[in-house]
Amino acid sequence: MENKNTQANKSSSLERNELHNTIWKVANELRGSVDGWDFKQYVLGILFYRYISENMAHYINKEERKRDPSFDYALLSDEEAGGAKEGLIEEKGFFIPPSALFCNVLKNAPHNEDLNVTLQNIFNEIEKSSLGFKSEENVKGLFADLDVNSNKLGSSHKKRVAKLTKILEAIGDMQLGDYQKSGIDVFGDAYEYLMTMYASNAGKSGGEFFTPQEVSELLAKIALHNQESVNKVYDPCCGSGSLLLQFSKVLGDKNVSKGYFGQEINLTTYNLCRINMFLHDINYSKFHIAHGDTLLDPKHEDDEPFDAIVSNPPYSTKWEGDKSPILINDERFSKAGVLAPKNAADLAFTMHMLSYLSNSGTAAIVEFPGVLYRGNAEAKIREYLVKENFIDCVIALPDNLFFGTSIATCILVLKKNKQDDTTLFIDASKEFVKEGKKNKLKAHNREKILKTYTERKAIKHFCALVSMERIKENDYNLSVNRYVEQEDTKEIIDIKALNAEISQIVEKQSALRNSLESIIKELEEGQNA
Repeated sequence: MENKNTQANKSSSLERNELHNTIWKVANELRGSVDGWDFKQYVLGILFYRYISENMAHYINKEERKRDPSFDYALLSDEEAGGAKEGLIEEKGFFIPPSALFCNVLKNAPHNEDLNVTLQNIFNEIEKSSLGFKSEENVKGLFADLDVNSNKLGSSHKKRVAKLTKILEAIGDMQLGDYQKSGIDVFGDAYEYLMTMYASNAGKSGGEFFTPQEVSELLAKIALHNQESVNKVYDPCCGSGSLLLQFSKVLGDKNVSKGYFGQEINLTTYNLCRINMFLHDINYSKFHIAHGDTLLDPKHEDDEPFDAIVSNPPYSTKWEGDKSPILINDERFSKAGVLAPKNAADLAFTMHMLSYLSNSGTAAIVEFPGVLYRGNAEAKIREYLVKENFIDCVIALPDNLFFGTSIATCILVLKKNKQDDTTLFIDASKEFVKEGKKNKLKAHNREKILKTYTERKAIKHFCALVSMERIKENDYNLSVNRYVEQEDTKEIIDIKALNAEISQIVEKQSALRNSLESIIKELEEGQNA
C-alpha cells in the first residue's frame, strides 16, 4: 500500500502537470500573430506583475488581520496606504498602491480604453518607488522589456488594449493560489515551466540561457558535495538564474547564508533573471545580479571568493583573447601563461571561475567537449590546471540534453584543495532516458553520477581514477574516453566453431555442385542419344 507521502507526491505532480498544461494552453491561445519567443515577455511580465501584487498584499494582510480579520489591502484608498510606503520598500524593495494592484487593474480592464497607458504608468511607478533605497539596483528596469505600446500586440491602440485585456484576464484566471496548498513553489515553477517551453520551441535562441532543471540540480549537488549549507553561490554567465536558484531548492533559501551572485551580458536575460529571483521569493537583499561582460568587465571582484560556483557558459564564443595585451596581465588569466584563443572563450570562463573560487569551494562547469582535447593555447591551459592539481573530476554527459544544441557536453569540476593528486573521469554518456525529442537526466541517472563522484572509486567501463602522470603521458588530454575503457558490446565469436561451420558449408556446396553437374551431364547425354 502506498504511504501518504507517495500519494501526496503523486497528487502534487498531477496538479503541477495540470497547472503546466493550463499555462501553456493560455500562452499559446494568447499569442496569435506574435512569435512565441517575443511573446514570452508579455506572459512572463504580466505573471510577474500578478505575483508581486499578490505577494505584497498577502504580506500586509497577514500582519493587519491579526488586529482586524476583515482587513483587505486591495480595498484601501491609495492615500490610506501611503503611510506604510517607506517601510514596505525597506522590506520588499518596492511599493504598489492598492489602485495599482493586479486584481484592481484586472477588474477595471474591460472598461479601460487606455489600459496600455495605465499599465505603463504602474510599471514606471513600481520601478521609481525603489529610487534612493537599497533595492534600487535590483528593481530598476524590471519591466523594461514589457513594451505595452508595441505593434507586436496589435496595429492600433484599440487592438493593443484588447490583447492586453485578454492577457490580464487569462493570467488572472490561472488558479495559482489553489496550488500553493500543495506546497508547489507555484509562481517560480510556472515561470520556469514557461521558460522551458519557450526555450524548447525557440531553438538556439532559447537554449542559450536556459539550463534544464535536472542538469542544474546535478551541478548544484556536485558543487555542494554533501554540505547542508553554503555561504555564497556564483554564476558568471547566469542567464535566467536557473542554476543559482537550484541552491535554494536543494538547501532551502535560509541555508544560502549570504546569497546569490551572478552576471549576465544580455540585457533582456538579465531582467528575466532578476524577475526569476523575485518569483522564487528571494528577497532583494540576497541576490546580486549584475549586467555586463564577465570576461572584460567583471562586477563581483569585491564579493569573491565563492564557496560554490556553477555555470553553463556559452560554447566556443568569440572574445578579445590573445589580441589584448592587457588581458594577459589580468591575474585571473596570467597564471596559465597564455590566453584562451579569440574564437573560443571557454577556458577563459574556466580560469575566471577558478580565480573566484574559495580554497574550500567547488566549481562545476558545463563545457563544450572540444576544450578537453583541442591543442595550442587550450592545451597549455589544461597543462596548468592539471599540474596545479585543480581538476577534481571530468564527467561526460549524454548528447541532446540542452535546448538549441544536440552535442554531448561534459562537466568539469574544479577544487583548490584536493585530498590527493588523482582526477576522476566518469562516462555518464549513456545515463539518460529519452523523452520526446530530448534526452533527460532522470533522478536515478543523477543519483548514480553523484554517488560515483562522492565515493571516488573506479568502476569498470564507467569511471576511472587517473594519476597526474598518466594525464601528462596523454599530453594533458582530458577526454573521458581516453581513460574509461568502453565496454565491448560486440558478440564474442568462437573462431574454431566458426571455421568448422565454414568447412561444413564448403562441403555441402561441393556436394551440391557435384550433384548438379551429374544431373546436367545426364540431361546432355539424353539429348545426344
